[in-house]
Amino acid sequence: MTTHVLGDTGVLTARSLRHILRSPDTILTTAVTPIALLLLFVYVLGGAISTGSGTSYIDYMLPGILLITIASGIAYTAYRLFLDLQGGIFERFRSMPIARSSVLWAHVLTSLAANLASVAVVIGVALLMGFRSGASVGAWLAVAGLLVLVTLALTWLAVIAGLSAKTVDGASAFSYPLIFLPFISSAFVPTGTMPGPVAWFAEHQPVTSIVDTIRALLAQEPVGSDIWTALAWLLGTLAAAYASAIAVYRRKAG
Repeated sequence: MTTHVLGDTGVLTARSLRHILRSPDTILTTAVTPIALLLLFVYVLGGAISTGSGTSYIDYMLPGILLITIASGIAYTAYRLFLDLQGGIFERFRSMPIARSSVLWAHVLTSLAANLASVAVVIGVALLMGFRSGASVGAWLAVAGLLVLVTLALTWLAVIAGLSAKTVDGASAFSYPLIFLPFISSAFVPTGTMPGPVAWFAEHQPVTSIVDTIRALLAQEPVGSDIWTALAWLLGTLAAAYASAIAVYRRKAG
């Protein structure tokens, strides 16, 4: 049974990846906004922002930019899923002897591959702009693991949106709050510089713990309790989004 599910997922993932490879502008489009923000904050606004950390501003802000990259990319997952649903491809799959869960996992794995490619593009641009890190291989692997968890958690949220949306615009619009969330966190400025209620929200929302953990790993600093808070947020969101997405899919399939 497991081999059957894995085989079906592999075939359907290859189908989705072919769509991405035929239009690589999807990856480039996803990276455009984060790169524009990099240029804006580093070369225009960065000189007026004090982080108090002693690190260059691009090193400080890059973790937040990477999260914005992923939040931008998952909108395409909801969009592609919505088109498949409206185009009747799900009905065709249900008439074939394939595992039902493989249909959703194919979209999720495609999202993971596409978003990690976009993240790599953004990191490449950041290196050209002066980003530097002396982090060890282990620290980089930990960063990659966190970014994978972020992508999976947000992608399953995108699956819910893609299955539930009534229009194409509605399928992708859900990602806008996720793109905006890093701006009310420690991604661009220390939370202590914000007004009281805003600072409280910024301190306790998930993006701050994720950004602080990635920043500490890249700067070779102790991560403290931030990593456990980040993992709790990510694993909790992933579990809840996965369960909700499967429930919505079963209702649609029924």
